[in-house]
Amino acid sequence: MNELAVTALLIVALFVILGSGVWIGLTLSGVAWIGMQLFSSRPAGDAMAVTIWGSASSWTLTALPLFIWMGEILFRTRLSQDMFRGLAPWMQRLPGRLLHTNVVGCAIFAAVSGSSAATCATIGKMSLPELQKRGYPDSMAIGSLAGAGTLGLLIPPSIIMIVYGVAADVSIAQLFIGGILPGILLALIFSGYIAVWALRNKDLVPPPDAPLTLKQKLAESRNLIPVVLLIGAVLGSIYSGVATATEAAALGVVGALIISAAQRSLTWRTFTQSLMGGTRLYCMIALILAG
Repeated sequence: MNELAVTALLIVALFVILGSGVWIGLTLSGVAWIGMQLFSSRPAGDAMAVTIWGSASSWTLTALPLFIWMGEILFRTRLSQDMFRGLAPWMQRLPGRLLHTNVVGCAIFAAVSGSSAATCATIGKMSLPELQKRGYPDSMAIGSLAGAGTLGLLIPPSIIMIVYGVAADVSIAQLFIGGILPGILLALIFSGYIAVWALRNKDLVPPPDAPLTLKQKLAESRNLIPVVLLIGAVLGSIYSGVATATEAAALGVVGALIISAAQRSLTWRTFTQSLMGGTRLYCMIALILAG
């Protein structure tokens, strides 16, 4: 059997097993083991042991559970409410008005969590009820959130970038630097679409809230200070060369705990929940990396 046929057979087997509901990590490991047993002269057990140890023993990989834990901590704070209050006054005059809070909020939270799931859940739990209460169409409210939630994959500290950096032996700091501009451009594209939609469907856009003075807007914006400081501490320490990605992740966890404590949302229950949530997510990703 030639190499092309072997590759095609393994790919088909991979998709069949995935379609049956088997975990991704187990599927990857199982197909690799079968492939080596049938089509390689090297002992499968030896190869898998070396490969799994190599993928799991990277010092850089320690940044991954820390960034995941940081996102889990912030998910359980009042950060989404504070971000909505801080962003809403500045979005009232844009075409599409408060729909832009989904995009900007997701971009900001993505910069402190690195997870699309955490970004969608955190921003959505506050923005969707507020947008629905004001009469914004569900299709645009949910659609803008779903689209902007993907910014967590691109804007550093992206978990996907860390996984790719470890797997491909690429500098995670350089990946983070490379993700900034594309992330900003994608956020601008999302906001641009909202603006075009609003200009073409003016009758579907609710009227703005009562206007605020500049002083009032600045007063509301103070709610953004904690998250801006956290972003500056995490990403600034990486880009300035003061800290590695792993050290910046540890700094981010400490900052997230401080924010949570300052908001009085840090209890033993939320602490353990965030720790267990981060552990479960990391174990799933680690199993995929091992596969």
